[in-house]
Amino acid sequence: MSEQQERVSKSSSSSISSSTQESEEEVTIGTLITEATNTTNSGKSLGRRLSHLDSIPHTPRVNGKIPDFNNATIDHESLLERLGTYGLAEYQIEGDGNCQFRALADQIFRNPDYHKHVRKAVVKQLKEFRKHYEGYVPMEYKVYLKKMKRSGEWGDHVTLQAAADRSFG
Repeated sequence: MSEQQERVSKSSSSSISSSTQESEEEVTIGTLITEATNTTNSGKSLGRRLSHLDSIPHTPRVNGKIPDFNNATIDHESLLERLGTYGLAEYQIEGDGNCQFRALADQIFRNPDYHKHVRKAVVKQLKEFRKHYEGYVPMEYKVYLKKMKRSGEWGDHVTLQAAADRSFG
């Protein structure tokens, strides 16, 4: 067992959890993080590649309303052009309500199927640091957490921030 897996195992077994299933899932997340870290050269290979690229000037448009089909098409073509400039490509993610978590799982673990683990980690972040996020939630916080636990529930700006704040590796 690797040192990192051992630490995850010890911390999950020594922490007080509501069920043994939660501890097992934490070990699974730890295993996924270890695998992702090992396969991505400490998780920094993409950052190194992108950090040497020159930026392309961009003036974002502010939409006062939902763009019509023509404007949306132009925006998408512009995105594809910018991605091509950097040698990147668009990757289609299944649109089943888990798309934010699938996209994050794809970037973190190189596998969108790990979206359940990402959602669980984000909800855990939201619980542990409630004071950081509750002011941005337009409903009772407990109701929001219960909603975000459900598979198929759309992620929002708060879950995206919590994912950015959460350490995955």
